[in-house]
Amino acid sequence: MTTSPPSADNSVAERPGPGGPEPQTLLLLGASGDLAERLLLPGLGRLVATGAQPGLALIGSGRADWDDERWRRHVAESFATVGADGPRETELVRATRYLRADVTADEDLRRLLAACQGQLVIYFALPPVITARAAAALARIGLPPGTRLMLEKPFGTDAESARSLNELLAGLVPEDQVHRIDHFLGKSTVVNILGLRFANRIFEPVLNAAHVACVDIVFDEALGLEGRAGYYDGAGTLVDMVQSHLLQVLALMAMDAPPSLHARELRGRKAQVLRATRVWDGDPVRWSRHARYTAGEVNGRRLPAYADEPGVDPARGTETLAEVVLAVDTWRWAGVPFRLRSGKALAGRRKEAVVTFRQPPRVPTGLSGHEQPDRLRIGFGPDQLGLDININGPGEPLELDQVQLVTHFGPGDLPPYGEVLRGALDGDPMLSVRGDTAEECWRIVEPVLEAWRAGAVPLQEYPAGSRGPADSLLAPAPGEGGLH
Repeated sequence: MTTSPPSADNSVAERPGPGGPEPQTLLLLGASGDLAERLLLPGLGRLVATGAQPGLALIGSGRADWDDERWRRHVAESFATVGADGPRETELVRATRYLRADVTADEDLRRLLAACQGQLVIYFALPPVITARAAAALARIGLPPGTRLMLEKPFGTDAESARSLNELLAGLVPEDQVHRIDHFLGKSTVVNILGLRFANRIFEPVLNAAHVACVDIVFDEALGLEGRAGYYDGAGTLVDMVQSHLLQVLALMAMDAPPSLHARELRGRKAQVLRATRVWDGDPVRWSRHARYTAGEVNGRRLPAYADEPGVDPARGTETLAEVVLAVDTWRWAGVPFRLRSGKALAGRRKEAVVTFRQPPRVPTGLSGHEQPDRLRIGFGPDQLGLDININGPGEPLELDQVQLVTHFGPGDLPPYGEVLRGALDGDPMLSVRGDTAEECWRIVEPVLEAWRAGAVPLQEYPAGSRGPADSLLAPAPGEGGLH
């Protein structure tokens, strides 16, 4: 079987032949799990509703003892949560099948592959360890030519396991047929970063170290554990959010303009940025924080302490809030701190990337007031763009006030999972994570993980419904906006 190295991109979407669209089968491993129910199947339903994937068949597989009828009800109910109940979706539900299987067993996988027809796309909605075992079994039995693989994050459990998994996948299919899924890359607002940065002369020339004081990428949410202890307590916020989603946003914010949006060029630019990224000053003890929530009230809802949530092992010390300051050692960003944070059970939902500009070297004598640094805000929920600027306020004509100019992004045609599914089904890896990039993300956070495991950074606590620990690394920047 011909393979390509993990850094190669040779993506060309397959086109329907003259006789109509080629049949495709989406084989969903882990079909009875929470991810499939909440995100994957609703995204698929919306995608099918557009008519963009004629000839698509769905086969679900898992260890749950389901039959076809229970599976069909499950799919229909998931589709209905997003209003995907039209004739196209109904036809897919009517024809879908469920096969109980151990996806790490050779014979069970042979049976699954034999049930699929046409172009095969396999979605591993599985934990990293099970994904690796299933991939090893597929390597033993072989795959039909042209098979595409979709892997849910996290990709491995550390840099070594990610590298090992990439080597295994490279023996199965070429790199451009591997779609490592980060649904953040399917968010319309995240993709809008490209147009904002590279299609606007007023922004692109000033997005560099000469003009920018710091860049914050924040994903704070009011939700607590929400019954996800089985996955989350073994991962924590740094792995679940920062190592994957927020580093992908950083790459889009910091990369140089690609010649085009071809997958090879876009993903190559992202890889360049991540190779240049490291913990600020090489000191994860000074420039990282981790904490977990205690009992409290969020939006009128009482939450127990994380350590008391069902399924949590308090001795693990799993964090629900993570912060890290990173340096991007490129000509454009040298000396600019990138401050990443994500937390659960917090007061005030904050999901945005914020560019804080340096203040002018001198404000003319006579202008006074509450001038603050200009900021460019890219919101991920709600999806909006904001620009904080200082103007002469009402009343005293020479007194400054800061105002925010805001515009809202229109919603995308598809939810994020619908977008990344469309990319894989069309054979376009632009919105997927390249193998070497996945390894770089682990390299960036591993010094932080090691410092935390060694106890060099105390695990703090914060009440649910608060704003997190008082010594946040994202405290408002001083006049020049630098680290303090």
